[in-house]
Amino acid sequence: MKKKFLVFCTVLSLAAGLLLTGCGSSNKQVLNVYNWGEYISDGSEGSLDTIRAFEEWYEETYGTPVTVNYTTYPSNEDMYNKISSGAVSYDVIIPSDYMIARMADEGMLLPLNFDNIPNYQYIDDSFRGLYYDPENKYTVPYTYGIVGVIYDANVVDEADVGSWDLMWNEKYAGSILQYNNSRDAFGTAMYKLGIDVNTTDKAQWQRAADELIAQRPLVKSFVMDEIYNMMEVGEAAISSYYAGDYFTMQEAQADHIDLKFYYPERTNFFVDAMCIPTCAKNQELAEIFINYMLSSEPAIANAEYINYACPNSLVYEDAGYIEDMGEEAMEILYPDLGDFSQLYNQYAYRSMDPEMLDYLNTLWETVKIN
Repeated sequence: MKKKFLVFCTVLSLAAGLLLTGCGSSNKQVLNVYNWGEYISDGSEGSLDTIRAFEEWYEETYGTPVTVNYTTYPSNEDMYNKISSGAVSYDVIIPSDYMIARMADEGMLLPLNFDNIPNYQYIDDSFRGLYYDPENKYTVPYTYGIVGVIYDANVVDEADVGSWDLMWNEKYAGSILQYNNSRDAFGTAMYKLGIDVNTTDKAQWQRAADELIAQRPLVKSFVMDEIYNMMEVGEAAISSYYAGDYFTMQEAQADHIDLKFYYPERTNFFVDAMCIPTCAKNQELAEIFINYMLSSEPAIANAEYINYACPNSLVYEDAGYIEDMGEEAMEILYPDLGDFSQLYNQYAYRSMDPEMLDYLNTLWETVKIN
């Protein structure tokens, strides 16, 4: 699931007052795109400005100007609440798998016309028929990833790494970070204990809560965005996070820090995918945009910018991309773990019904208080 949690939402195209308007004139197309922050190549540091490139490509191809209103959200839940309110309209959204399943069940997504998305052929078969879209009706995968453990090799003994046990190792008390959200925090405990992260057995959730309470004296802080600075400067030495974000931390680490990464045997797999909500005003244009995002240049630019794995063969088979990313990054982002779809369907988070979600939140408060 996704992936980067940001404090600030950015606007990359028009002023805020113009963002969600309809077509301004009869000869201009308008596309409203809603995405995670820091989740598209934006032209910074010499990268491709994907939105601007699409606007230029579309006008050259169709002879009609297009304006993309691009806004961002910090979480799946914020995105869901805004769209479900009915107060706004977006044409393309990029939610995480479990939220896609919820929105599909609630009739909030439009079936895609894949005649307008021929580049879908480049999506690896392993990413088709997954639980959140079993009939491949609503989604085109954008990125995917696997959760692992980041540690400072200058602090942590190599003999201690390899499993979730490292985050419960008393030797490193005060140097361990834990997620500041209930699902991911419980996930670390449940994967450690071999519990199904989608179980409806409250006794199993209580076992995980007890494990987190036992960990609590060892935890320096519960974090999300704060993890970057704390790991980069050495305020903490151990944390679980998303593989793509590890590279961001590694690039910014202080001279005395040596960050490393590994996958425990059981862990979370997530997929973020492009969808069209039922509130969309221009489905065909949205599908053309999705197809463009799957073409070689923008797809590679986005993958390099985001640092997450890409299910598009035009990306992961590209020699230039492989060279730019480097051997370590390719081994981490695209590990040889066997059948991805099997592992994904076994370990990925799924939507929780309201009763279980309330129960989880109650347990989480108990963990935080302790």
